[in-house]
Amino acid sequence: MYTLFKAILLSIAPISELRGGIPYAIGLGIDPWTAFFICTLFNILIIPVIFLFLNYLHKHFYKVKPYKICFDKVVNRALRKYAKHAGTKWEYPILFLFVAFPVPGTGAYTGALIAWLFGLKRKKSILTIALAVITAGILVTFISLGLFSLF
Repeated sequence: MYTLFKAILLSIAPISELRGGIPYAIGLGIDPWTAFFICTLFNILIIPVIFLFLNYLHKHFYKVKPYKICFDKVVNRALRKYAKHAGTKWEYPILFLFVAFPVPGTGAYTGALIAWLFGLKRKKSILTIALAVITAGILVTFISLGLFSLF
């Protein structure tokens, strides 16, 4: 049970998200589909919390220098990758692909940040990010199963 709790914490952490939670759980013997379901569910549940944070608490934290430096670095990176698609018919498909492809610097947190920065419709953004998280979860699960079967 404690292992599953740690996998959940990894899945809702901004750095690791699913890329950390699912392999961790599978590596410690949790059924792969249980790991997928639980880690994906909690990564999806954190999406509205991210938007709430950005809407209400960000302005207060932004006054703290270390937070400001870190936030600006993440924002600049996200803007470089996404800005050319903002305001086009491709903004939601690109948001989906950005979140669904499980590489460092992508995921629910960055996807929510991009949607927030560009003023995308909240419900549509949450749905897009959630579907992308499910896709990323499937990919990470299959990759993890492949990696662990090698050993």
